[in-house]
Amino acid sequence: MHTHLLRCFGAHPGAGNPALVVEDGDEAPAARGALARARATTCVFLDPPVEDDGAWSVDFYYPHMRSPLCLHATLAAAAVLFERAQAPGPLAVRTALKGQVLALERAGDDYFVRLSAQPADAPAVDASAAAALLGVADEALASAPRVASIGSPKLLVEVADAATLYDLSPDLARITAWGKDHAVNGIYAWCRKGDGTLGGRNFNHLDPALEDAATGVAAGALTALLGRGLTLRQGRATGQDCLIRTRVDGAAIMVGGAVERV
Repeated sequence: MHTHLLRCFGAHPGAGNPALVVEDGDEAPAARGALARARATTCVFLDPPVEDDGAWSVDFYYPHMRSPLCLHATLAAAAVLFERAQAPGPLAVRTALKGQVLALERAGDDYFVRLSAQPADAPAVDASAAAALLGVADEALASAPRVASIGSPKLLVEVADAATLYDLSPDLARITAWGKDHAVNGIYAWCRKGDGTLGGRNFNHLDPALEDAATGVAAGALTALLGRGLTLRQGRATGQDCLIRTRVDGAAIMVGGAVERV
């Protein structure tokens, strides 16, 4: 087994969301989940291509669950694959759970994943219910909650400002239960900031200590919802300074940022 530890979406060197890229690892899902728990880190397992398009398989595991899509781990896998290919790309990978093909591109020191909006069959979400899940009053929300997806559905909840965002007291158990009932991968709370950027926090863990430092799938879902490219800051609540950049290219959504080997 060969492993590579990288930090992704860092706003500066030494920051970012860690991911462990695993090559030649055990193929059993139980063993893969056990490794993610033992390392307390998101793991992406790279498996050789089996289709004629040459796309490597990417299999994502959080310490608490297997995931259909994780973009910071995809960026980590992209850095390893581009380093091996020693070519400008683009390259392609295929997600293990859903067979979603992702195009990988490199732009200077940043890596991007090209995706598209995906159907999100989720019911309309009452604003009061969303506010209760986040532990705030109804008036703390700035717009109606919506579900959007680029491969892993998120409930996107806009709050009034950065102060509200960082003071949230979410009911993580209720969020997890709601997500299982509606096939939605947690809540992404976000706000508009005075400098034109957005701020965000992701809630899909039962343990507050496992809050995500950067959530690329949520940034992509938010891009699909708003219909424009975004500069999104995340990680303040976890002590990491992360920066996610997105672009809209025709029907495609590009999600990317920096990747650094640890």
